Amino acid sequence: MERITRHVILPIAEKKKIKFFFEGRGLEAFEDEVISSALFSNGIKIFSEHKKDSSPQGIFCANGQCAQCTVIADGLPVKACVARVREGMKLAPLKGSPALPETACARESGRVEELEVDALIIGGGPSGLAAAAELGKLNVGTLIIDDKHKLGGKLVLQTHKFFGSVEDCYAGARGIDIADKLEEQLKEYPSVKIWLNAVCLAVFSDKKVGVLYGGRYYLIRPKALVSATGARERTLAFPGNTLPGVYGAGAFQTLVNRDLVRPSKRLFVVGGGNVGIIAAYHALQAGIRVVGLIEALPQCGGYKVHADKLRRLGVPVYTSHTIVRAEGEKELETVTISEVDAGFKAVGGTEKMFEVDTLLIAVGLNSVNEFHKQALEAGMNAFICGDAEEIAEASAAMFSGKIVSHKVLKSLGVMAGDVPQFWFERLETLKSRPGRTYAPAAKKHEHKVYPVLHCRQEIPCNPCVTVCPRKAIKLSGESIMAVPEFSGDCIGCFKCLLICPGLAVTLVDYRKDERRPSVAVPFEIERGRVKKGDTVALTGWEGEDLGSAEVTDVKDFKAENTMIIIVRAAPETADRIVSVRLFDREAALEAPDAVKEQDDSAIICRCERVSLGEIRRVIRSGVRDMNQLKAVTRAGMGACGAKTCESLILSIFKSEGVDLKEVTGFSKRPLFVEAPLGVFSNVKCRTGAGEKTSWSGF
Repeated sequence: MERITRHVILPIAEKKKIKFFFEGRGLEAFEDEVISSALFSNGIKIFSEHKKDSSPQGIFCANGQCAQCTVIADGLPVKACVARVREGMKLAPLKGSPALPETACARESGRVEELEVDALIIGGGPSGLAAAAELGKLNVGTLIIDDKHKLGGKLVLQTHKFFGSVEDCYAGARGIDIADKLEEQLKEYPSVKIWLNAVCLAVFSDKKVGVLYGGRYYLIRPKALVSATGARERTLAFPGNTLPGVYGAGAFQTLVNRDLVRPSKRLFVVGGGNVGIIAAYHALQAGIRVVGLIEALPQCGGYKVHADKLRRLGVPVYTSHTIVRAEGEKELETVTISEVDAGFKAVGGTEKMFEVDTLLIAVGLNSVNEFHKQALEAGMNAFICGDAEEIAEASAAMFSGKIVSHKVLKSLGVMAGDVPQFWFERLETLKSRPGRTYAPAAKKHEHKVYPVLHCRQEIPCNPCVTVCPRKAIKLSGESIMAVPEFSGDCIGCFKCLLICPGLAVTLVDYRKDERRPSVAVPFEIERGRVKKGDTVALTGWEGEDLGSAEVTDVKDFKAENTMIIIVRAAPETADRIVSVRLFDREAALEAPDAVKEQDDSAIICRCERVSLGEIRRVIRSGVRDMNQLKAVTRAGMGACGAKTCESLILSIFKSEGVDLKEVTGFSKRPLFVEAPLGVFSNVKCRTGAGEKTSWSGF
């Protein structure tokens, strides 16, 4: 069983076990978990075969938006990432097109209830929750819906501490804890109603919103509609990109941090933004070996302290590198990377190959803004916030939700006046890209005990400043983007070490020994991994080797889920020590010459398995209408409704020298996700055995 039974951050609760079957084999699952996690926990990563070429299919989005994880459950096709496993359920891989159930259905019709609300918020992530709280403060009748079982959006997958402002967005707290804080806040406002496991199907031209909730279909008529629907992950085109084991960082975090399944033993990450870096760090916390991370740019686009956490632990970060191919007979077995030139073209002769079982693609996000566009077309009083409006950090999303709620209040006549200008200025700061990076600061004092601040990049963050009881840490400028500096007395309380999201504060203490000071470094990978008396390898702020030292103590601050490792060091290295190295860099396998012009075999449309070569040929024939391209190739015709392949196809147009102003986009489907036709009149089926089928599982 591939369960996570110990985790440094997440509690492991006892759950009831049930039995189910896959291809006739009896297996165990936890009650009420999704089918995909139940299968992964039993080592099963191939869920089906594609009807076009029998290629193996596994999970991809783990978010219900594609259908790559479809399996046959008790005779019906379901999405394994959202459908729940049940006692005695019989599962089988989908091979070819699914057959209709042999038993005819006796139909049971119901009435579609219509509801009116002041405000409907689609999405219970950080921006939606912040907006709901502001509306609740003024007793506005608000309904917030989310398609998951818990509010928080991607926050519920985040075990790391967040950057930003303590005052505005709980900086220094972990994402999972911020989600709980935001959800708890809503309990204070009785005018805010919450629907979980509620799927929004569409926004219609008559200004009604179709929602599936509790096995029933509702039509909601809001006076104001807020789209707080977040973002979906982008993907890449390269040979082998659809092998089971190749998927997005969000899907991985869902398996690991939500469902406590260890889906990998050896992991590689493509993408050096915050999403990829954080996913790699979460893998380490779950006991998974991270073989490496690549970024095509000369430096990672995410926060430097995030990337340096990996480097300090011994994970290699290859900048100016790209993915060349993924290979494996049925599942992922190897990845090949190479250096890129100034034009981001792979350089032949620089290939490196590694044995891995999982490849995470973290190359950016696309806003989920379909509902907002539908609402605008219908002439509704529509608003948008968070990643659905603009991709940024969760800290910015919270503030974005707060701002949009006041726009809603004004539109409803509840509040007069405009949103204060400084709110917009604060939002711009919170979503700022990293700024200048400074060299490590020289010591300018003679204190016996003091923090060393290894955060030297301009990013929006102030927890260490806020938490210091002596106010001995200050920002070097007026903006929250300024780097922190130590100036004052330190009492050695460790608070700045425990709250720092980048684990970038250490404490040097000469009080007991002026010749061999102690150095305290934060650590949150695995309890018991480093023990008193161990000899550990020491690393500097960018992972450089600083020799070794004996651990004199390990303090476990369980309230913060952070440990403090204390070592003795020479004065000349004490201020430079930041972490302990856990891993040695792996040597690459000998790789065949794999670099050539982009391989036409790469799959662009996963649902219909349309290749890069097929798309290129149609574009070169003169096609500029994506609907015509779809008619010729079937690209975009699959279950995801082009959510995954659209951005890839547009990038192919650009690579072929086509101005995107000449390209006509896809005509969007009226429904966001698939739904049985019976849903729209609340029809349910009873099989011959008398079992009722709920539409909400589709």
